[in-house]
Amino acid sequence: MLVRMTTLAVLAATAMAGRADDWPQWMGPTRDNVWKEAGILEKFPEGGPKIVWRTKVAGSYSGPAVSEGKVFVMDYLTKDQVPEGNWKREELTGLERIFCLNEADGKEIWKHEYPVKYSVSYPNGPRCTPLVYGGKVYTLGAEGNLICLDTKGKVVWQKDLKTTYKNGSPLWGYAAHPLIDGQKLITLAGGDGSHVVALDKDTGKEIWKAESSTGPDGVGYCPPTIIDVNGVRQLILLKPRAFTAIDPETGKRLWTQPYTADNGSIIMSPIVSGEYLFGGGWNNKNMLVKLKTTDGRPDAETVWKDKKGLGISPVNVQPILVDGTLYGFDQSGKLFAVEIPSGKRLWESEDVIGKSGNSETAFIVKNGDRYFYSTERGELVIGKMSPKGYEPIDRATILKPTHKVFGRTVVWSMPAFANKKMFVRNDEELVCVDLAK
Repeated sequence: MLVRMTTLAVLAATAMAGRADDWPQWMGPTRDNVWKEAGILEKFPEGGPKIVWRTKVAGSYSGPAVSEGKVFVMDYLTKDQVPEGNWKREELTGLERIFCLNEADGKEIWKHEYPVKYSVSYPNGPRCTPLVYGGKVYTLGAEGNLICLDTKGKVVWQKDLKTTYKNGSPLWGYAAHPLIDGQKLITLAGGDGSHVVALDKDTGKEIWKAESSTGPDGVGYCPPTIIDVNGVRQLILLKPRAFTAIDPETGKRLWTQPYTADNGSIIMSPIVSGEYLFGGGWNNKNMLVKLKTTDGRPDAETVWKDKKGLGISPVNVQPILVDGTLYGFDQSGKLFAVEIPSGKRLWESEDVIGKSGNSETAFIVKNGDRYFYSTERGELVIGKMSPKGYEPIDRATILKPTHKVFGRTVVWSMPAFANKKMFVRNDEELVCVDLAK
């Protein structure tokens, strides 16, 4: 059985990706956390890498996107006191803002802002990284404000998902990064018959809607992902109550397998290894399904689910698959290597982040035979991984942690890697870091 991740295959051949060294959306040009540039430093110089520029920003979990000499980033400006992260909704008033910055010096080119009242847990700001495609930038705010602007800052269309589809915002806000597929912008919306919707990327007009997820725990946070199974494209939805595949052209269901994530918290994008698909969420709820064909139609069956000591259960950081081995941080904060399809843990390590309490986070990006880990402590770590173990190479402090969770301060924002640089933010500044050899 041939299974391929084709989520952004169509984009790789279009103008969206811009130059090959751009990072125009969450997880990079092809949403796989692979940084393909050569000429990247092997170790840090004495004193750490050079900071090219710093630009002030407010709070957010949203990472930056880099495209054609511009950096796009979101934040939330509020005069209210932002509480420490917890499991209850908080009321805040403020402005969600979208910035376009000059990649060379970090200076503001334009800004778009709009008032938003927050009623979510962890009300620190937007969650989703801007998506840049074909001269437009698409943003999704924490309360469901979906906006399409041209890259000069003019609003093309906008839609309030929460109001349009009559569903409350998820507990932790809208956090599933939208996906471009041909003429469609696909995004989670929530509601009766509208768990996921496909909109015309140029007008915002609805093309189709599918599945149901009512209530704040029903939507989940997993970005829509398209795979190809024996020539059949499947839109995979890791929902809080099921793993489901639908036809990306029509929204028609292809198959579903029951699953349960506590508090609706499943965040990671699905991982495909051969004919197997893996996903995991809170609290130690993970599952492996086998993709197959039944009577000529796409199908799947559960191989194992929620077995103690098998697989991993990521929280807010995406694992990565390399040559059939899954590497990722579990909700325990430990880095694991996992054999697929058995789910066997080959090794574990606390060397990348160290011990700090709960849900320790580091974002993993592969460059050649090495990995860059942007940690919640504001460090950038270089290391290697194989089925035999983790090998540390170097580390440097880039940012100070600014956001309080679980009694500690953290940086919980995915960086961008483009033009031999890293772009990363906390709740006070966005910095550009030179990583050229």
